[in-house]
Amino acid sequence: MPEYLSAAELKALLDWQTPAISNAIELFEIRPRNQGFMLPEIQCRFPDLKPMIGYAATGIISADSPEGHKISPPVWWEEIQKYPSPRVVVLHDIDNPVVGSYWGEVNANIHKALGCVGTVTDGSVRDLDEVQVSGFHFFSSCVSVSHAYVHMIDFGTAVKVGGLMVKPGDLIMGDKHGVISIPLDIARDVPKAAQMMEDWERNIINFCKSDRFSVEGLKERYLSPRPSWPPK
Repeated sequence: MPEYLSAAELKALLDWQTPAISNAIELFEIRPRNQGFMLPEIQCRFPDLKPMIGYAATGIISADSPEGHKISPPVWWEEIQKYPSPRVVVLHDIDNPVVGSYWGEVNANIHKALGCVGTVTDGSVRDLDEVQVSGFHFFSSCVSVSHAYVHMIDFGTAVKVGGLMVKPGDLIMGDKHGVISIPLDIARDVPKAAQMMEDWERNIINFCKSDRFSVEGLKERYLSPRPSWPPK
């Protein structure tokens, strides 16, 4: 398994927004362009916060009934510590429809203290005002009033959230545009690839904004060779 990134390498990724990260990953041609990110059903609840990045700690939850297998919170807290920080908690909610929220002010602060920077869930969240002030990220399918009978029923396994299969330890990034998975084996090169794509796009954008604009000039720039990896 590739080594986890240093703090400086993670920061280099956070200098970009998720669309630029997505464009950069395409250059490596290691996955189809319609994979590797979550569908729009997973909404960023705090779009004014800076982007989040971290390694996934995964779990499965339910809130519909007090019956069934339950994992005690302390056991889950120990599981979280297996992954390097920063951490992102990715939870799959098996209830359909979603009934209650695992995430509110209490769990956000507990998990922040455990080195987590946010959560991504196809379940719900609540206590939005209090959590936003804390700086903890919420990405969810919905918002709800109650926690109902919410409890964890499994953890440490691959989960599918928003159409994306997430394995424990995956590198997850999210911002106001959505959530994307960054393959660890290329993650260190993604910022450079993002800059290559930015330079190519900026040439077109600046020309469109200039007094020199012409359709012929646009064709020339738009049809020019796009960046490829590795750089030539």
